[in-house]
Order: sequence, then C-alpha cells, then structure tokens
Amino acid sequence: MSAVTAVVLAACGNTGASTAAPSADAGARNGTADGAVRGGTLNLLGSGDVDYMDPNVSYYSPSYLALRLWSRQLFTYPADPANNTKAVPDLAEAVPTADNGGISADGKTYTISIRQGAQWGTTPARQVTAADEVRGVKRTCNPVQPFGGLPDYQDLIVGFQQFCDGFKKVGQDAASIKNYVENTPLPGVTAKDDHTVVFTLNHPAAYLVDMLTLTAFSPAPVEVLDHLPGSSDLGTHQVSDGPYKIDLYDPTKRIEFSRNPAWNAASDPIRQAFVDKVVIDETVSQESTQQQLQTGNANADMEFDNFVPAAQIPGLQAAADPNLNLGDTASSNPYIVYNTRSPNNNSALGNVKVRQAISYAINRADIIQVLGGPEVSPPLTHVLPPQIVGSKDSDPYPYDPAKAKQMLADAGFPNGITLKLLYRNASAGSSKAFATVQQDLTKAGITVQGVPSPNADFYTKYLQVPDVATRGVYDMAIAGWGADWYGNAALSFFNPLFSGAPSFPPVGSNFGYYDSQATNALITQAIDAPDAATASDAWAKADAQVMADAAFFPITAPRQPNYHAAQVHNAVYIPSFQGFDPSNVWLDKDKQGG
Repeated sequence: MSAVTAVVLAACGNTGASTAAPSADAGARNGTADGAVRGGTLNLLGSGDVDYMDPNVSYYSPSYLALRLWSRQLFTYPADPANNTKAVPDLAEAVPTADNGGISADGKTYTISIRQGAQWGTTPARQVTAADEVRGVKRTCNPVQPFGGLPDYQDLIVGFQQFCDGFKKVGQDAASIKNYVENTPLPGVTAKDDHTVVFTLNHPAAYLVDMLTLTAFSPAPVEVLDHLPGSSDLGTHQVSDGPYKIDLYDPTKRIEFSRNPAWNAASDPIRQAFVDKVVIDETVSQESTQQQLQTGNANADMEFDNFVPAAQIPGLQAAADPNLNLGDTASSNPYIVYNTRSPNNNSALGNVKVRQAISYAINRADIIQVLGGPEVSPPLTHVLPPQIVGSKDSDPYPYDPAKAKQMLADAGFPNGITLKLLYRNASAGSSKAFATVQQDLTKAGITVQGVPSPNADFYTKYLQVPDVATRGVYDMAIAGWGADWYGNAALSFFNPLFSGAPSFPPVGSNFGYYDSQATNALITQAIDAPDAATASDAWAKADAQVMADAAFFPITAPRQPNYHAAQVHNAVYIPSFQGFDPSNVWLDKDKQGG
C-alpha cells in the first residue's frame, strides 16, 4: 500500500483479519449500525503529515487513511471485518468478470462502468466521468512527483511506458503538465463514453481489480491540473468526490474536513460518514496520543500516524482492553535497507560480502523484543510475508557476530566499519530499533551513527531523493513496506523494491538501489507464469536471490497495534491503511468533540 507506506514505525501500505476484536458494533455498515449517532467532530492525533494531499501520487499508509474521507476509487476495501481485504466496487458499478462482459476472453481488456450520482464538489456539482479516471491514471507518472508504485503497472498497461517516457520530456510547470495530460492519448486507458472506462493490458493480470484499489488510480478533476502534482498548493485546492471536503491543510500541523455538499450517500456504498467534521492534529507525540485516548478526552478519538507504544501493548493485552486491535498487515515492517550507492567507507555497501556480514551482525530477536515481542512482531527472515503467494520459509542470516566480524575482515575491514543509520525519531519503535541495532553491531566491530528524521521528511526528503543516497547521507535506513493489494501480491513487493533501475527513486521505492539481472529475470518469469503454482515458485526463487544478495535485512511481519477512545464506535480495521476507517465511525452523543 502499501505503498511508500510506513506504519508501526510507519509503513506501506500496506492482510487478513485482526487478532483482537474491534468494537462490539464493528460489523455495522451501510446504514445498519444499531443506535448510531450522527454528528460531532472526529479528532485524530498524530505527529507527522501525509506524504502528499494528492491521491494520484500518494504512497503512504496514513495518507490513505486521510484520503478515505474525500477521495474515491473504482474499487476499495470495505469496513467489514470479515471482508476487509476483498476488493468491492466504490465508484465502479460492479466488479468486472468474464460472465458480465467486463473482462475479454483473452483477459487483456477490462471494461468498467462508473456509478451514477458520484459527484465532484464543484460549483455546480458535476458527475465523476470516465475522462476523469483517464486523467488520474495519466497523472501518476508526471515529471514533478511521480507515484512511487509505478513499477507495479508501468509494463502492464498498453502504451503506458511510452506515455511516461514522453511525460519526462515536458516542462515541470503546471501549464506544460496540463497540456501533456489533456492532449496526449494513453492507449491502454480510454473513455469509451462518459461513464465507461476501458483498461487494455499487455498481458492478463488477475490482480488488476485489486491493483485498482490503489489511490493512484483515483479519478482526477480537470481543476487539479492548474497546480503542480503533490504540491502543498494543490493540497489546499483539491476537489472532493467523497463525503468530506478539505477546509484546511496546514502541512505538518493540522488538517480539517467538513461535509461535502455534493456527496450523494446513495452513490457511495462504502462510507457512512456519521460525523460532521474530522480534524487531524499532527503535533501530538506518540506517548501523549496514547494517554489522551485512554483518559477519555472528548477531543481525542483515534490515532493518525501515531500507534500504541510497544512498551504499553502487553499491559493493554493483559487487561483485555476492548479498544486495542492487533491487525494483520501483510508487511515487512520495519526492515533495514542497505544503500548500495553510498560512497562512505570506500563504497563498502556496494560489496555483497559487506552487506552479508552486516546481516549476520544484526540481532533480529533483540529488535523484535523492543517492538513488543514476537506476538506483536512475528519474525520475518526473507522478503515475502506469510500471507503473500510465493512466501517460503528460510533464514539465510542467523545472528552470528563472530562470523560477521571475520567476513568484514575478509572484505578489507579488519578494524571494523562506521555506518550511518536513518530512522524516525518521533516513533518510539523506530528509535528503539535504532538503539538496539547500534548496540548489537558493536559486537561485530561496527559503529553505527544515527541520522534522525521527522516522520514527514523520512521518505519525501530522504529516501525518495536520489542525491541523498549518492551523497552518503545514510548507509542504512529503517523503512517499512506493505502489500499494495492482497494474496497474489508478490509483484507489489518485488517490482517497487527490487526490480533494478525501473524501481529506483523517485519513481520506485528501491531505496538501496539494488540491481540484479538474476532477480530481474525471476520477476519477469513470475509475471509471465501461466498459473499460480508456477508463479509462486518463481517468486520464491526471486525471494531467495534477493536474500543471497543481502539487498536488505527483514525483521518482522508485524501485527499492527491500533487504539481508539471509548467514545468511538464502529471502529473497523482496514489493512490497506493499517488503521481504523475514519469514514465509518460514530461518537457517543455526550462526547462529540470540537
């Protein structure tokens, strides 16, 4: 999800049911909530910002949570605990199938009708159209701030790679971008008529509907083309097609939403929109957030990008606190990525032997312990989490500091090495993981220096900026990644993270600049596989190759801890943004916030 997502310590994006039940009435949905109270202000507390207030380029789990309020997709995941990883229609009238004529016999053409009554919050309000959907897809590869998950589909949609290659050559001003988007056709995404969009693929992709849940595939009104993609200026001029509109966007400080008068509840089967307003306070620490949620503050209802501090989880579990939820994530979060382009130590991290040595020196069990223990943070020793097709158990780097030290000496570093580790200092989990790695690596003769970053800057000012990597600002980084969709989703790990040059930032999320012909060949083999079993085998081999090359060090496939205040009802966990769905909760009548 994804996503440049980042949760627990923050992650993408980011499957499955939760391990602790949500609120007793969490199954209520689509207007069936018994005793639901309408009105009030839902207050979310956090310490970081969205990556972009722009659905076509956003790639960050907390951003997806905010987008849920005002941006709609063709398909999405419902606030239904039993089906929260099953894509259902949102703007689309139905899921396309061969039987209903939505999928062609060769599996390469998808025809999707847009739901009538879904409107933009313009003056006057107007219908969301197929042309808007085409425009949204085109915007994802803009030259100013492209979507980080482009490798997921740049070779899938007919003509998309060529369209994007041409986009790179236009001016990076709003007028040039608008002219290219509006006047350059994209053969693989077309408007058959006002209400029908057609996707044409280079090869069959059974996962397409799930992929279309990504906010990147949101329709875009023509008004957004007057502003640069991903800009703060656009964030204050966005047009909503969801139940809420943006009243205030003050980056890193505050976001305010109120009802969108153009929204038609009958056209939206996903969002019940019980509350009148939503406020996101981005200036609250992780510890303060948890304290306020537990003490009954009427102006503290749910988390934004702050999550339950790891040290408090065992106590909440022991007390069987009904407001705690541990949800599956289908993620690798956190993991440690190695910057192969760092010039530090005579470009040591470009040497696979050095990366392997560091991997032997990291004590995964110690990190897991400071992240809440194995129940919350089950170990992950390879690329794919267990919920993803192609996952196969292996542990190529069991903790062995003596072996690590010898390998470093053999690689030309008999006196050890000094490394810079980028981490998010506003996150208790990330900070503790950094401190643990710093301490453990000394046993192998490795000195670790911290490079602290605010949550909001971690991706946008560090990992997504190629120059930061090549200047050696960091040698390693504590990042996180989650599936962009579920089940048959190995592609959403390998293409954005490990597919060589096409996945290098800012277009992809290959933050270590890993490039292997062997891995790339296995990815292609898996994509072209004729059946699931063959694909699963190829993904498992790609997984083994990435680990043999020590491209990164996986730590855990965590269960996401979320907490909400007692006055919040219908708090349903959605794995795709690793939090409770803010568009479907309601508040006690006597705690309506403000």
